Amino acid sequence: MKSAGARVKEIVKEHESIGLLLDGRPHAVPAGTTLAALVASLGHAPDKVTTAVNGLFVRRDQRDACKLQPGDAVLLFQPIVGG
Repeated sequence: MKSAGARVKEIVKEHESIGLLLDGRPHAVPAGTTLAALVASLGHAPDKVTTAVNGLFVRRDQRDACKLQPGDAVLLFQPIVGG
């Protein structure tokens, strides 16, 4: 069983936020946020937005595994379709 002090530290850590750039603007998210969670929190349908982190394309099926880090540069954009 964890001590009360250890549990308090866990709770604080869970509520820490990290800073990143979202489409070139400063943005804060809770520590441990995934790219999928960020996309959802912004109200985007997962299949309607394309994503990149630090200049690298992140496929939709990889977003849950992409844990955002302090200083990451996240880009969200709508794919261009048509001809």
